[in-house]
Amino acid sequence: MATKEPSTTDGQSNPVDRSVVERLSGQLVYWAVTSSLAGFLFGFDTVVISGAEQAIEKQWHLYTLGAHNAMLATPLDGFAVASALYGTIVGALFGGLPSDKWGRKPTLIVIGLLYLISAVWSALSGNVYLFILARIIGGFGVGASTVVAPVYISEIAPPKHRGWLTGSFQFNIVFGIIVALFSNYLFVKLGPNAWRWMFGVAAVPSLIYTIMCFGLPESPRWLLGKGNRASGVSVLKKMQPYASDAEIDTEADTITAAASEKVTAGRFWTGRLQVPIMLAFLVAFFNQWSGINAVLYFAPHIFELAGFGRDASFLKSIGIGITNLLFTFVGLYLIDRLGRKTLLYIGSFGYIASLGLTAWAFFTQHFSFVPVFIFAFIAAHAVGQGSVIWVYISEIFPAKQRAEGQALGCSTHWIMAAIITTIFPVALSHFKPGYIFLFFAFMMVLQLIWTATMVVETKGRSLEEVQKDLGIA
Repeated sequence: MATKEPSTTDGQSNPVDRSVVERLSGQLVYWAVTSSLAGFLFGFDTVVISGAEQAIEKQWHLYTLGAHNAMLATPLDGFAVASALYGTIVGALFGGLPSDKWGRKPTLIVIGLLYLISAVWSALSGNVYLFILARIIGGFGVGASTVVAPVYISEIAPPKHRGWLTGSFQFNIVFGIIVALFSNYLFVKLGPNAWRWMFGVAAVPSLIYTIMCFGLPESPRWLLGKGNRASGVSVLKKMQPYASDAEIDTEADTITAAASEKVTAGRFWTGRLQVPIMLAFLVAFFNQWSGINAVLYFAPHIFELAGFGRDASFLKSIGIGITNLLFTFVGLYLIDRLGRKTLLYIGSFGYIASLGLTAWAFFTQHFSFVPVFIFAFIAAHAVGQGSVIWVYISEIFPAKQRAEGQALGCSTHWIMAAIITTIFPVALSHFKPGYIFLFFAFMMVLQLIWTATMVVETKGRSLEEVQKDLGIA
């Protein structure tokens, strides 16, 4: 029999036995996994472009010829590749609005429909402008999913298990990435229209995910925050079938009290929230200035610059996906054991070493080492920032500002991703790759300093306790 942790009252008359409240039910895990499948579509949708980039360049002549007839990227090429990212900015900025107004569940369903429309439209596009529009629609879904899915999971997850349950969103992102890379490798041999199959196949998981979302309950914290106590308590009972009615009522009282704090939803940009605002902004900022999306989106191109053939480059891109998947398991295993801050330390040191060595390999033309160092970079990301970012942003804001805070972190992430993805192919045309990777390594030195001086640990704390730790309760 499990040893019971000390009971707390949380200021209420009935004690809360945390060992009971934090026990996981199979139904709760199913709900968390279902909502996290938005991450699978996110990973697939954003990385599928890596296999289609060069085919799209040729399809719509998105390049100019340089010396010796070398193909040089144009701004329209970079925009076409990054177009989904511009959609994610809008989705991230405004995805929290329907989530707060109509609920987490209906918003997750709409996200699935956006993925479905984008997959079919992208595959059938007759020109680059229709393609860009279709990718932007998919981007709306991606951006909104990064706001709504982690918030939903964090609101249904017990504190003891919140890290890996919310982190399952990141696992599904990585799983979607590896499936997209493998799918690209299979379809690339189908000829000039192979890229259409690369995008179109995403319609199948998009439809499955949308149907599954109809079986989700609404978030109990959203229901209680809207004053719907009966429905909120009903969901809490389903989430915690081992807890007594008294424990459920006390938990509902605690959630309602936190949601009823005297701060209006419109008061987001206040000095009171400056700490979580800065934490959300910087964790997202540094995530992208590691160069992770540049590597994921342009992996075949990077490997070709290192002298590998097209088929070998695609295979090594699959290696990136496998490495990402394996080390995401490591990150999810450690996140509730070592904590968020420790993983950011591990990731920062790994980033600095792997990016610095990649720069060295390009400068010294030791190209055979490039895949090894890139894989090490992916491993550092998966254990560190990749495992932490969506969990951390969803934990550090009070109930009334949680969706807004998630939107801030996610929109920052996607704005940075769009900027980097747009300029990266142009930068490769004008600078040696070594300089670019050296710049990313320098940015990770700054991340290490930020982690040491500003990051607050949230491991093992309820969302309401995290508010107190940050001085915003």
